[in-house]
This record gives sequence, C-alpha cells and structure tokens, in this order.
Amino acid sequence: MNYPELERAISVIKKLRDPDGGCPWDLEQTHESLLPFLLEETYEYLHAVETDNKEEMKDELGDILLQVILHSTIADQENNFSIEDVAKNLADKLIRRHPHVFDEKVGKLSQEQIKENWQKIKKEEKAEKKQKYQYKLPMKELAFPALTSAERIGKITKRLNFDWDNAPQVAYKVEEEWQELKEEISGPEYNMERVEEEMGDFLFSVAQLARHLKLDPEMTLRHANKKFISRFQKVEELITQDGKKFEEMNQMELDEYWNQVKNIER
Repeated sequence: MNYPELERAISVIKKLRDPDGGCPWDLEQTHESLLPFLLEETYEYLHAVETDNKEEMKDELGDILLQVILHSTIADQENNFSIEDVAKNLADKLIRRHPHVFDEKVGKLSQEQIKENWQKIKKEEKAEKKQKYQYKLPMKELAFPALTSAERIGKITKRLNFDWDNAPQVAYKVEEEWQELKEEISGPEYNMERVEEEMGDFLFSVAQLARHLKLDPEMTLRHANKKFISRFQKVEELITQDGKKFEEMNQMELDEYWNQVKNIER
C-alpha cells in the first residue's frame, strides 16, 4: 500500500521543524506547548461528528494528524522515537490485543469473551511494566477532561466499595458542598483559594450524582451547552426580526427575549 499524501504531510512538517529555514513558530514548540492544540483539535473533531459534518470531520482529523506527526517529529529530533516507532507500537498493540482476528489458533469469540480477553491482555501488559506498587486509583485517571475524570474516579472507587449507596445520598452531598460554597462567597471579599476548592468539591459531587443517575456528566454538560447556544442564537434572531440591535439590549430586555424563546420551545 502506498500513501504518497501521508508521506508528503510528514515531509512538510519535517520542513517546518528544520532548524535551517523552518518556521520560527514551529521550531519553538515543545510537547508541553502543543498540548492545548491537541485537546482543542480533538474537541473540534468531536463537534464535527456530533453535527455529522463530513467535510469538517476530514479537516479536523487532519489537524489531529498534524499534532501526531508534529509530536513525533519533535521526539525524533530529540532522539526519543519517530513516527515509524509510533506506528509500529500501535500495530503491535492491536495485533496483540486482537488474537481472535490475527491468531488462527484462537478462533471466533463472542462479544463478552472479546471484552474479557481484552482486559486480561491489558493486565498482562501492565504486569510487564516494572513498578514498585500499582495504586488502585492511579494518577493516569487525571489524563481526561475534568468531568470525565471525576466520573471515572467514581467508577473505580465504587468497585473498591468506597461510594454512596444511591442517588439521593449523593444529592444530599451535592447540597452540602453547595452550602459550603455559598458560605465562602457570602461575604464582601472572597478567599479565592477557598472558593476554588469548594467549587471543585461541588463540581466533583455533581459528577458523582450524574454517575449514580446513569448519566455521562461530560456529554450531559455538552448537551446543556448546545441547548444554551441554540437558545441564545434564537434570541439574536428574534431581536433582529424586531428590528433591534443586540448590542443595545439591557439585561432585563434580553431576559424577556430569553423567556420568549423558552416559551416557544415548550
């Protein structure tokens, strides 16, 4: 199989990172400085999928591929690993974790057997990595978006018998954290360090309530964001239809339009 355009993309990015005539901005980048872009492009691809926009999906996947190649190029220049090493590692892992596809001796497996086999292989891979102690709640759970991390942490602690029994119990905890947050912002001046801590506790407990209600907190919030933007755009449309300018609206007038949109949706 030939992939001339993929090879061209790799050569273009290598040129951008060439100390002799490359792009000054690209040459300044590090693995750490590029992290916000990788996260941003991933979420933009997620939005393209949600809106079923195939052209944007293609474009955003290209932006993600840019990040993969750029990180690999930086690592190659530092004599750590190359894009070829990344591809090899991926292929080896997929073959290793799919013996029912690549090993004729294994044969066909059911969906449940495939899941069990996958977990077994992952455990064996982890056992090969030499570590003095494997924490039951590892720091790697912080690698996800904050709400997702909170949900995953809750799922792990549930398996470890460290969890609330039901949603009402968690709701009580949410109310408790909310009261503590309100106390911190009740005075004329805020201790922002304490406010941030209490806000974090409140959001964490809300994520656990979502988990107990069998809701994905990340997707639930994404849906809420989508609903808010949709309503806000309708507010803008109504203001325009009335021959007014958004910039000239005060808070009370905007609230009236907002309530009008909510009534229309009902």
